[in-house]
Amino acid sequence: MAETASSGTLSPAAREDVLLRLRRIEGQVRGVARMVEEDRDCRAVVTQLAAVKAAVSSLSTLVAETYALECLCGNERVDAQEVSRLLDMLKAAR
Repeated sequence: MAETASSGTLSPAAREDVLLRLRRIEGQVRGVARMVEEDRDCRAVVTQLAAVKAAVSSLSTLVAETYALECLCGNERVDAQEVSRLLDMLKAAR
């Protein structure tokens, strides 16, 4: 994520990473739908839904982190180390 995004958008590298993760999540959701259609065990469905939730949460954190570091800090409006410390604290609190 070395490239700096302009006007609050993701850099090309970050955008590719986000899209890759979204496609993976999309596949997970389709898999859960198949499980329900096939009348699979509820425990297995819940387990897969938890995996989807974790993937979405991880992606949300990545996008927030990218926004903070590339968009807020890219123009040196905010100290990048301070933002990193804040993000670490927020991640630990989840």
